[in-house]
Amino acid sequence: MKVLSQTSKYGIRALLYVVSNPSTGEYLSIGEIAKELNLSFHFLTKIFRELTNKGILYSYRGPSGGIALAKPSDQIMLIDIVLALEGEEYFDNCLLGFPGCGVEKPCPVHNFWKGIKEDIKSHLCNTSLAQLGEKILAEEVRLFD
Repeated sequence: MKVLSQTSKYGIRALLYVVSNPSTGEYLSIGEIAKELNLSFHFLTKIFRELTNKGILYSYRGPSGGIALAKPSDQIMLIDIVLALEGEEYFDNCLLGFPGCGVEKPCPVHNFWKGIKEDIKSHLCNTSLAQLGEKILAEEVRLFD
């Protein structure tokens, strides 16, 4: 089942890499992140540009440039990342792709999907990068293939 786009998956993975590799106020190289996660540098740059525009990251150009979190990781919730990369209307979309799907003109899976979307949204709203980063650092979960 595909709930998130490739863009969101890569964005979350990359931000978790940042959180699990704390720096001393320095920017992390986009090239290093792309190499470590085996992601396309150009695609990751595009994702980081969007996250920078949405206030989740700072970026700095130049030889010692890269990206850094714009606020503490415990203040960045997964919902912030998903909405930044998927769009504000992400949770309004019909599972079957019908335009105008809703209470008045529901699709066959509308009620079923509505409950699942609410559950997913709740989890995304209540999970921070810091929480997941702690699990990665404690080696409870993996970040790499």
